Amino acid sequence: MKSYQKLTTTHPAACRVEEEGAAPMPSGHGKLAPWWVGSGLLVAAVLLSTITVWVLRQVSGGWLGPMAPPKCLLVPESHRFDCYPERRVVVTQELCESRGCCFIQSPPPAEGKQGVPWCFYPPDFPSYTLESLNQTALGMVGVLVRREKAYYPRDIEKLRLDVEFETDTRLHIKITDAANPRYEVPLDVPRVTKRAENPIYSLNFSWNPFGVLLQRKATGTVLLNTTLAPLIFADQFLQISTSLPSKFLYGLGEHRDRFLHSLDWNTLTLWARDVPPTESFNLYGAHPFYLLMEEDGNAHGVFLLNSNAMEVVLQPAPGLTWRTIGGVLDFYIFLGPDPNMVIQQYQQVIGFPAMPPIWALGFHLCRWGYGSSNETWQTVRAMRNYQIPQDAQWNDIDYMDGYRDFTLDSQKFTSLPSLVEDLHKHGQHYVMILDPGISSTSPHGSYWPFDEGLRRGLFLNTTKGQPLIGQVWPGFTAFPDFSNPDTHQWWLENLQHFYSHVPFDGLWIDMNEPSNFMDGSEHGCPPGELDSPPYTPAVLGDSLSAKTVCASAEQKVSVHYNLHNLYGLMETKATASALVKIQGKRPFIISRSTFPSQGRYSGHWLGDNRSQWKDMYYSIPGVLSFSLFGIPLVGADICGFSGSTSEELCTRWTQLGAFYPFARNHNTQKEKAQDPTAFSPAARTAMKDVLLTRYSLLPFLYTLFHRAHLQGDTVARPLFFEFPGDEATWELDRQFLWGRSLLVTPVLEPGVDSVTGYVPQGMWYDFYTGSSVNSSGELLKMSAPLEHLNLHIREGSILPTQKPGTTTEVTRGNPLRLIVALSSDATAWGDLFWDDGESLDTFEKGNYSYVVFNVTQNIFTSTVLHANAEATKVTVGTLSIFGVQKPPSKVLLNGQEKPFSYLDNQVLTVSDLGMSLSQGFSLQWL
Repeated sequence: MKSYQKLTTTHPAACRVEEEGAAPMPSGHGKLAPWWVGSGLLVAAVLLSTITVWVLRQVSGGWLGPMAPPKCLLVPESHRFDCYPERRVVVTQELCESRGCCFIQSPPPAEGKQGVPWCFYPPDFPSYTLESLNQTALGMVGVLVRREKAYYPRDIEKLRLDVEFETDTRLHIKITDAANPRYEVPLDVPRVTKRAENPIYSLNFSWNPFGVLLQRKATGTVLLNTTLAPLIFADQFLQISTSLPSKFLYGLGEHRDRFLHSLDWNTLTLWARDVPPTESFNLYGAHPFYLLMEEDGNAHGVFLLNSNAMEVVLQPAPGLTWRTIGGVLDFYIFLGPDPNMVIQQYQQVIGFPAMPPIWALGFHLCRWGYGSSNETWQTVRAMRNYQIPQDAQWNDIDYMDGYRDFTLDSQKFTSLPSLVEDLHKHGQHYVMILDPGISSTSPHGSYWPFDEGLRRGLFLNTTKGQPLIGQVWPGFTAFPDFSNPDTHQWWLENLQHFYSHVPFDGLWIDMNEPSNFMDGSEHGCPPGELDSPPYTPAVLGDSLSAKTVCASAEQKVSVHYNLHNLYGLMETKATASALVKIQGKRPFIISRSTFPSQGRYSGHWLGDNRSQWKDMYYSIPGVLSFSLFGIPLVGADICGFSGSTSEELCTRWTQLGAFYPFARNHNTQKEKAQDPTAFSPAARTAMKDVLLTRYSLLPFLYTLFHRAHLQGDTVARPLFFEFPGDEATWELDRQFLWGRSLLVTPVLEPGVDSVTGYVPQGMWYDFYTGSSVNSSGELLKMSAPLEHLNLHIREGSILPTQKPGTTTEVTRGNPLRLIVALSSDATAWGDLFWDDGESLDTFEKGNYSYVVFNVTQNIFTSTVLHANAEATKVTVGTLSIFGVQKPPSKVLLNGQEKPFSYLDNQVLTVSDLGMSLSQGFSLQWL
């Protein structure tokens, strides 16, 4: 009898992979311990379960159905792994038992919720057996064999297991067909050349049934135990389940949800889909990665490198099931041990994010429905008139002629080239939208993008070899195949031609799931197991082709069935490459659909949200989730895209949005304007002030992006990343940090003039005044009138700020103000990365400045570790030191006495320093 149970390390059928890398040796002095009972309690458990079921049967009027076998009654509800996950099917006992599974009815769940599965795997359901396991230079290779077929077609009987101990904190486990090649994600991943010498994990295997047991050496915590349910590996149904060491799980995008996922029978589907963000729906991107906090404050992450339609089921055990319908099971496990390190290790595999141009961190303004370039220009002028910061003006699809890519409405947008020229004269930038769908209905010879794409054979094809035609904004459209390198050249040529008329600075690529107003194509989709697979995950619309193209569509690399979730990434790579060739600068791209490694090429916005308070709240877990996914340049449409905003909502949202890493106000057509100039003087001033605050912090924010680019640090950061030992932070998603130093506590409710936020243990300083709060790790009520956003600086930090201007270009020429937040032992540290803000690979080429700031024993020092000419253009003007316990008698700058001011709230300020950033200096107070 096989048993899907928790492994000890000493079962005769278990193989322990020794930490020292020795050959695996079967051990022979233990047993498989059940999850919930010891062997001595087995009879009592069966008896108790039987009595419980009998009692429930009496009070329920018999909805439990016939008595289940004892082996089924032994499985606690929380550990019931679903054997019949098909939706839209009423699972009967007959259907369930035809699969060899247990059937026990449970009370129906609350409306809109999933409940305990009625059909679940018995402890002895057949799985794979580990037939052999041999050492390799990097790890091990094994063979798995299934002797009894499971219930999906084309079971693969023999699998290959590859294990690579890639680093001391990264393990790679891959399971695939031993006999035939299968589709694998065409993503560049690092290839190691030697086995990790001192891994902080230990690995065990169960031989029969096959299972993986991964533990953290230091604590013994079991991170993965895949023996809880059978491994199934059929051609179009791959499933593996594992226990989880805690309920604190994050990631698995893209979804609208709380940051911390519920494990209460929660299914998360990954299949790129155009739909306004809605709870429980699969949204625009696919990110099969999770981060989990262990009970002791350690953290680990798991990445399944698979691009097929997928669902991830979370259940209270706690447990998790990966269920995908193609490809291979290719897992990377990251051992941290702290959450920051987990995300860094993940990005070592998928790639670190690109360094954005500095103007990308300014304020962006857009709407669908400006109607003309002149109306767009009027908005820009109004922003300038009120001296409200703005770096980029955008246009939605209304600039196009008939919504066709690479065209310009010659009547309503005839002055667009002049507008772009004017923006550039004022140090501002222009961004336009592009959709992938290429209009297919223009007369032959009149629309080069389609004619040439057709001639070169660059579009997705049907199974009959003809371009697949769907429908998007311009009407009938064809879809470029970005998996084909020739398409990249065609895309470049189209962009070059448009750039010669309208020299845009960045691109907004939308609708790239790809979105289709039809299901599949103008002719639907053909019969077959690509468009109608044996199992369809819980996708919105119940079909893979719902509001997208047919899964059977043919592309250069593979069929769309495999590549759908990569469509946005592949378009982004083509776009980034084109912009570099056209402009010779860092590309700026915002993409709607995303996949792991997206951060290397673009940022992301959270899609077509609504002007509602709950949408503003949900933007925070959205931003934090994309921080985990390696896409730090992320934000939501400030004030909401659809629906009509209110002055209060838009003011509060602008305060929050000023601290999105990517800050853009965007609005739909036929709604009232919601740019800052559209509101009352009081609201307009509040919006202007918080945007000026953002611009003052640009040196700090830019340095955070440098650290993200260099080593995978997060920019917008969950509080528990900095305080992993404080479990009170693990569920927080109404506040966040910039880096390690700046705490943002926005108002997310209407009609209030205060906000309650959690302040972790330690000294925190009010950003605006320098007044201190000494917290024991507690909820604090903060004053929050409509014009105020609460910001606090963490003790021990030094923030480089700058006198703000109305553009990043103006701001960069102003003097720096360094804000020192002293710790309880009167020390502090900070840094600044500085370059020209737009050139490619400045760090890699050494064309940058890097300055470290430090305070100890009442001496501030600025140390230049690397310098270039850009640093000579900026001066350090002011030093503000928070937390100076007593008034100094004098202040010395490089040994020379300097005037200063000191306030009762223990803030020391020294102005008119006039020190070049390129030169180190010291300042002492006595």
